[in-house]
Amino acid sequence: MITLLNGDTYATEEIIGMAYDDNFYYGILGKNALSSSALKMLLKSPKTYRNVLNYGSTESSALVLGKLLHWMVLEPHKIKKLNVVEATTKNTKAYKEAKKEHQEVYLRKEINEAERLADALLRNEAVLKLLNKAEFEIPEIQMLDGLPFRAKADILRDDCIIDIKSTQDLNSFRYSADKFGYDLQAYIYQRMFKRDKCSFIVVDKNSTDIGIFETSDEFIARGEDKFKQAISNYRYFFQEENDLDQYVLRGVL
Repeated sequence: MITLLNGDTYATEEIIGMAYDDNFYYGILGKNALSSSALKMLLKSPKTYRNVLNYGSTESSALVLGKLLHWMVLEPHKIKKLNVVEATTKNTKAYKEAKKEHQEVYLRKEINEAERLADALLRNEAVLKLLNKAEFEIPEIQMLDGLPFRAKADILRDDCIIDIKSTQDLNSFRYSADKFGYDLQAYIYQRMFKRDKCSFIVVDKNSTDIGIFETSDEFIARGEDKFKQAISNYRYFFQEENDLDQYVLRGVL
């Protein structure tokens, strides 16, 4: 049984089936289940998590690129349905007119950039081998430590779970993985999808070089530590209802 943050309850198999619907996964579950993204916000700033819940968030250019890249590699049928404007910026009349008619509109240059990276991935034999006989974009809903969590596996194999990332510098990805909380994501995904291994396929945004990174026990342990701290922050401010406006980050420089 899954109990969402709003108190609604579902049979596990039922809600996992419903999670294949993007509107339900990102809409209802986006507000009423935790995720690795939510925990990253709770670690960095509990107020940011509250603000996103209350007011929503805007997609950065990096998030747009990541979404398009995933679609092109894993769900190419979605690309055909996109509303694309032949404009260079979002300040153009053409883009603004398109936004009046469609909720999601993309610039041609955004599509071209994602295609450049997707092409590099799909030309790489090591990547193609990992994609072969795998399942893509598989949702999972579970109770972890008494709280509802949602996750979506980019690539799910019998022996491991794999996530696709892009980076500004492939040689510095180890540092990016810590900065952006990929260790936390890997810990959560291994628990939820019950896989002993988690890996990342990474494409360099500049050179289009490809990296494949496996995760160490130490990496997962760091993710577990972040998980525990984020859960502690959630319980303190959102279950025990301590005054979040009194939150102060203290330190010594």
